[in-house]
Amino acid sequence: MADDADNETTETSEPQAPESEAAAAEAPAADAPTPEAAEAQDAPAAEAESAKPVAEEAPVQAQAPAAPSEPVEQISSKERRRGERSKHSGEAKPRRTPEERHAERLAERKAKAIKRRTRRLQERAKAAERRKTAPAQEPLAPVHARTEGTRKVRQGVVTSDKADKTITVRIDIARRHRRYEKIVRSSSTLHAHDENNEAHEGDVVRVEESRPLSRSKRWRLIDVLEKAR
Repeated sequence: MADDADNETTETSEPQAPESEAAAAEAPAADAPTPEAAEAQDAPAAEAESAKPVAEEAPVQAQAPAAPSEPVEQISSKERRRGERSKHSGEAKPRRTPEERHAERLAERKAKAIKRRTRRLQERAKAAERRKTAPAQEPLAPVHARTEGTRKVRQGVVTSDKADKTITVRIDIARRHRRYEKIVRSSSTLHAHDENNEAHEGDVVRVEESRPLSRSKRWRLIDVLEKAR
């Protein structure tokens, strides 16, 4: 009897598994939302995401500092022309003889010379027109105007008239000493030019400073104040 009871229990328990599996399969189908309900649920989420500030989005990566530019290589004009010729992709010129190349160079130089000459003539013509229309400039005052200072004049006694057109004059000087208040007398001798030999020994004359007239003469006779007796 016990064995029969056990067999019944096993038989009754085995068919319950498919029912539970079918129920489990039906349960998700019943819980699954319809397409309209899914769209309605996604709409608020999309609005919330769009309402977020831009700052909350993925942070923008900072731009890396630009690398320092490399120094430009200085090349000569000859090398630059050579590089341009190497990059030229047009048709090559026909082969020419050295004489033909020389003739072409001469023709090119002649054309350039004509252009230069024409430009210079135009510039000269424009400069001439500007000079004609420009107002007359006032003469500039000399920076170092020629001036003549006051020449020194001395009075003395002729001590010698032996030389031709030359007299020796003694200048007597009397001055007071700075400290001792004593009258100090001194004399100096100079040579003066006498064009007409008017002065003689013992005369009182007046001489004036002049340009160098000889090796020792820097003075000139003005007049004879008193004749010797």
